[in-house]
Amino acid sequence: MEVWPMSEISEGKWRNALPVKKLKSGKKKMVTVDKKMILIGLQEDNYFATEALCRHMRWPLAWGAKVEDGCIRCPLHQTTHQIEDGELVEWSPFPLFPPYGKLVGKMSKKKNLKIYETRIHESNIQVFF
Repeated sequence: MEVWPMSEISEGKWRNALPVKKLKSGKKKMVTVDKKMILIGLQEDNYFATEALCRHMRWPLAWGAKVEDGCIRCPLHQTTHQIEDGELVEWSPFPLFPPYGKLVGKMSKKKNLKIYETRIHESNIQVFF
């Protein structure tokens, strides 16, 4: 059995992100929690939390991202991730002009979106990290 020094174990904790009453169904908000920007959303009675910026060109997802079919799509170049696990679905297709999307997509490495576990505690939406 391998033993890890306590200094190498990073344990997360639940943090208050937003009062429940501040988020309506179908909406999303960008908040800062312990110096980390997070996007909190409520879709079909389910709360979700992701990193606030698109993994492609770091666009704030609160500014026009679409949430449909369990995915979040950045409004800038249409990069799409699954909300459940952050897995990349489509990388910078930019459907209005596909050659541009391919070019811009090559400017950065394909990455999954960070997803944070959520819960409701004492009328607050909490995230775990």
